Amino acid sequence: MRLAWNVARRYLAPRRGGRFLSFITWVALGGVTVGVTALIVVIAVMTGAQKEFQEKILEANPHVLVLEYSNALRMGDWRQVLDNILEVRGVEAATPFVLTKVVLVLGDYSQAADLYGVDTESLEEAATGIEERIRSGVLSLEDTDSGLPPLLVGSRLADRMLIFPGDTLLVASFENLRRDPFGGLAPAMRQFEVTGTFSTGLYDYDISNLYARMGDVQELLQLVEADQISGIGVRTDDPWDATQLAGEIREKLGYPYDAQSWAVTNSALFAALKLEKIAMGLILFLIVLVAAFNIVSTLVMVVVDRTREIGILKSMGMTNKSILHVFMLQGVWIGVIGTTAGTVFGCFLSWLLDTYEIIRIPPDVYFIDRLPVALQPLDVALIFVASIAVAFAATIYPALQASRLEPVDAIRHE
Repeated sequence: MRLAWNVARRYLAPRRGGRFLSFITWVALGGVTVGVTALIVVIAVMTGAQKEFQEKILEANPHVLVLEYSNALRMGDWRQVLDNILEVRGVEAATPFVLTKVVLVLGDYSQAADLYGVDTESLEEAATGIEERIRSGVLSLEDTDSGLPPLLVGSRLADRMLIFPGDTLLVASFENLRRDPFGGLAPAMRQFEVTGTFSTGLYDYDISNLYARMGDVQELLQLVEADQISGIGVRTDDPWDATQLAGEIREKLGYPYDAQSWAVTNSALFAALKLEKIAMGLILFLIVLVAAFNIVSTLVMVVVDRTREIGILKSMGMTNKSILHVFMLQGVWIGVIGTTAGTVFGCFLSWLLDTYEIIRIPPDVYFIDRLPVALQPLDVALIFVASIAVAFAATIYPALQASRLEPVDAIRHE
């Protein structure tokens, strides 16, 4: 094997002397390096997008959403339901909420938004990231000096409407329309005072979400007397087990209650991201396959160029197996070095993109404002092993052709 490696190393260099690699070896090496680098960076970006969306979604959404089947988004006798949910193993927190579609009015401008009423009195254990920030005091829903109910506004919505803390907003709900003295329909309206803004990092949430105290939203919707809410948000020990836990909650509560995990409610988005990751991985893996063809062509050219030398080596007693090892070692060396270099470059480029956020993207199109990057060791390992396996497979044909050369015919080769 040592002799085979010495011969292989000599064949990697130029024919006339040179201590460095030949040009065709550099081409094959560069093809593998570029292919592996591109594959790692793209897979890291797709993985980063999945993680980024997951974190942003769970910032504003509970792991499990519990609702009641009805002709309106209403849940009665919710306190007993809340106690039953907390008895399920794996549930860390469960909090009630009220949700309604409203219109914000500021001056001559109006904007549709989603108003969430959160329970600020029993938020010892929050179900979402927003609730946790309210509980810890990072976001304030405390009583205002004006006596108006407090309101938190998404940062993008605040920028669009030029809303600042201390501003008074008119909030109109069309969920419980009332008839005016003339027979027309009039929405329920109430003034709120802005006590702060929040940012989740997802454009759709930051441009449309509002948060207020649950009691104030219940008063707006006239739900205080009936003590009704929209649903209950649940936080679990492990977000990835939320689907299984949702089934357990659904079974415990029975009809007319339903429980859905965040993975189910956002299944279309994550299915699209997963499919895109697989598709992009397969497409870019073609670059590695092209690089493998470069290895094949390189070894074939070496076999043609070194035919007489191969004949002389075989006439001196070198076996077919040793000749086979010579050319397989050449291809594997190119594959290992190229894959290693590509892995290093790919990891470094991914780190660079993630640390310095070099590439910015429009958040109103892609929901996030930067290119997310996340490297997973398993992805890197799979790419590394697959690339070396392809490089090894590329050596088989030219190595077999070289080992099957007859010494006499090889020596006579011109």
